[in-house]
Amino acid sequence: MNHISVIMNNKIMWVSLLAWVLAQAAKIIINFLLEKEWDFKLLVSSGGFPSSHTAIVSALAISIGKYEGWDSSLFAISVALAVIVMYDAAGVRRAAGNHARVINYLVEWMRQHQADRLASNLQQERLKELIGHTPFEVFGGAILGCVIGLIF
Repeated sequence: MNHISVIMNNKIMWVSLLAWVLAQAAKIIINFLLEKEWDFKLLVSSGGFPSSHTAIVSALAISIGKYEGWDSSLFAISVALAVIVMYDAAGVRRAAGNHARVINYLVEWMRQHQADRLASNLQQERLKELIGHTPFEVFGGAILGCVIGLIF
């Protein structure tokens, strides 16, 4: 049996990846509607609406439920994974982004005010601030993922 062809025919995997791609593409379109400029860097960025992390695990769980059964162990595992990912996106990663925002502000303030010699030793690039999601962004990713999982 050819492992590559088996992987390429894995419908659950492709549906999950489709949900991720559509969520990332939606970020570009939404950004264009709001900012009137195309930002294709959003295709590979984290954060924003809808959550692509949530979309992929939601599509995965729904697809597994459809194909393996809603009472299967695989469905239960995929739901647990989805809950962990969503909690992480709206909790831990969002908090890390807020921390990065405060650190960036403090570093910039120290540079502007030359607050002792520590400021001159700060050569660090700005920390990435948009790494988590609001609950609304997670909800949007969950809806998108569930719809894609149900349709395909």
